[in-house]
Amino acid sequence: MPMAETTGRPRVLVPTGYGLNCEAETIYAVERAGGCPVAMHISDWVHRGPSVLDDVAMVVFIGGFSFGDHIASGRALAHLLRARMGDALARFVDEGGIVLGICNGFQTLVKMGLLPALGRTAGGPLATQQVTLTANERLGYRDAWVRLRVDPASPCVFTRDLGDLVFSCPARHGEGRLVFGEHATYEALSAAGQIPVRYVDADGHPTEHWPDNPNGSRGGAAGLCDATGRIFGLMPHPEAFAYPENHPHWDVGAGEEPIAARLLGAGLTHARSS
Repeated sequence: MPMAETTGRPRVLVPTGYGLNCEAETIYAVERAGGCPVAMHISDWVHRGPSVLDDVAMVVFIGGFSFGDHIASGRALAHLLRARMGDALARFVDEGGIVLGICNGFQTLVKMGLLPALGRTAGGPLATQQVTLTANERLGYRDAWVRLRVDPASPCVFTRDLGDLVFSCPARHGEGRLVFGEHATYEALSAAGQIPVRYVDADGHPTEHWPDNPNGSRGGAAGLCDATGRIFGLMPHPEAFAYPENHPHWDVGAGEEPIAARLLGAGLTHARSS
């Protein structure tokens, strides 16, 4: 895949519209991380076709409520994109492209078959859906800050240089509980390092318990990557922690370094080297 850069900055496609609503903070986070964001309404992308991907190094599927979350979160958008862009996205990744899905974007990637894509080989079609994200285990929609721990053994290009970092970021979702499948089991994905981030408690231990885990996902699973590490999705919103002042405890000296630029910057670094 050609290096899709503008003045030395990798171009990053940020699809918008149809109820997605996190483009402003995502665009800002991409810029802060050194990328050149290209916002494009999904209908324009579909109309222009797969060639849009020829000019970008990364695609970030943002959060929001695509198609009003009707049927299920991310389901309608996943059907649209799989039908119109599925083969192109598969080629994009096979040729070195990077994909990030945040919240609704993660739900869309899962329901398209882009994640976790166990058993898929380069050059082949998209995998079928292997896992799902469904209703939180208790109390429905939750909007709160969470702690995540990175798995240092994961191949995920966004996290693999972060060690076993514990970081904070906001989470806001009602359908974030990962339900694993017959083939894509929790054990298989965990052993393969395809669970790059997990919800942890105050002591840094993975947890399934509310409120540290807002949805009850097994083993604290907060996100998934594919076997290449170039596709990553997570339910929390790293792009929404771009300033130290975003942290709820910054004013009492208990803040931390914002994760947005670190996470996106790692993906962009890999994009530059691909």
